[in-house]
Amino acid sequence: MKRKPYRLAALVLLAAGAGLTVSAQAPSGGVYVLAFQDAIGPATSDYIVKGLDEAIAADAELVVIEMNTPGGLDTSMRDIIQAILDSPVPVASYVAPGGSRAASAGTFILYASHIAAMTPATNLGAATPVEIGGGPPPASPVDEDLLDDNGSEDDPARENEADTPRERDGSPSPAYPEPTTASERKAINDAVAYIRSLAELRGRNADWAEAAVRGAESLSARAALEAGVIDIIATDRNDLLRQLDGRVVDGDALSLPPSILITVIEPDWRSRLLSVITNPTIAYMLMLLGAYGLLFEGYNPGAIVPGVVGAISILLALFAFQILPVNYAGLALMLLGLILMVAEFFVPSFGALGIGGIAAFVFGSLILIDTDVPGFEVATSAIAGIAFAGSLAMMATIWVAMRARERRIVSGIEEMAGLPAEALEDFDGEGHVWVHGERWRARAATPVSKGQALTVTGVEGLMLRVEPAGRQ
Repeated sequence: MKRKPYRLAALVLLAAGAGLTVSAQAPSGGVYVLAFQDAIGPATSDYIVKGLDEAIAADAELVVIEMNTPGGLDTSMRDIIQAILDSPVPVASYVAPGGSRAASAGTFILYASHIAAMTPATNLGAATPVEIGGGPPPASPVDEDLLDDNGSEDDPARENEADTPRERDGSPSPAYPEPTTASERKAINDAVAYIRSLAELRGRNADWAEAAVRGAESLSARAALEAGVIDIIATDRNDLLRQLDGRVVDGDALSLPPSILITVIEPDWRSRLLSVITNPTIAYMLMLLGAYGLLFEGYNPGAIVPGVVGAISILLALFAFQILPVNYAGLALMLLGLILMVAEFFVPSFGALGIGGIAAFVFGSLILIDTDVPGFEVATSAIAGIAFAGSLAMMATIWVAMRARERRIVSGIEEMAGLPAEALEDFDGEGHVWVHGERWRARAATPVSKGQALTVTGVEGLMLRVEPAGRQ
């Protein structure tokens, strides 16, 4: 009987331990929601891939990726698509909320997903690679069939139509301008083949997908649904889940009752840090901070703080540049510019080194990030501000150097020129004088009398040159 309390306590502890173990586990099943509202970059792909892994580990019923993006980097987009294609859990990409878009890389992700959905007042498309899509828009081609059926292009009956057939049903334009260079053809054809393969995999409109790449075509949510580009239009997340309940995906019907557990995955500290340091402007500033920190540590050995901050900053910048599309010629020009501007402080060249350094720094900054993807460029305001500050520092250095050349020397042996002296003895040629509270040996061109007021005119080693005071 005495042992029962101990046994009871042990059972209570075991039950409590089991309860803690169960509560510590991530919720299993249900719907996992991932959301991003910016350009697709390394931080976005890290967040989406890790979120998908977490959903797969929890045996989720569905993963919803809510997006609003102008596009992004090709490598990051392909990482996300690869994770979606490898996922055993169905993935629904959802363009939301209203006013959002899935442009460029976002269109590819929609095509790769098991389910593509949009909310009203959203759009997708414009998937032409940006490096070759920056020119003026091509003239709209004329469809010969339309001319045969409807008369001339200026027929008033056509002016009353709401849209061209291409815009209304999502079919591709009759023709598109050919790329002008081999690199452009390579990029276009690669993107077309990639998005068509995704369209064929998911049973979506492959012709419009090609039009989105070759002609930067775009569609509204309603037009995309009618053209077979997306599967669902949903007003919100609950409406999306309601419409997907019972839908068959890869041979299995989704079970999404109203009571299903919804887990929203927020970016962890690593993804947030990656998002900050892979911002091109932040990476640019980190590199400058690192360079100047190491420079100041070199000027003042033992200061420690500038060296530590500089080393950390330069390592973070190098990490960011390693995963960003960096033009290394631009990076080299920036470093050369910094070196030349620093050299101006030590070897005054009356602006030659400084001006060359600022020019190299500005040109390097402008071409540093080797992409035109929105959201992945160094802010021109930051470049202009740093260049302006460098110019001011260089001008101040030149001004100080010029003033120093004109200023009378006030230290060292040279500062004795012009000081008053007093002869300590009569002498003709060489003798002793009293200057600045010190006894000096002096040479004069004329005879000198003891006590005579003299002026120092120069210094030759430890010998002063003097002449009678007041002589011009």
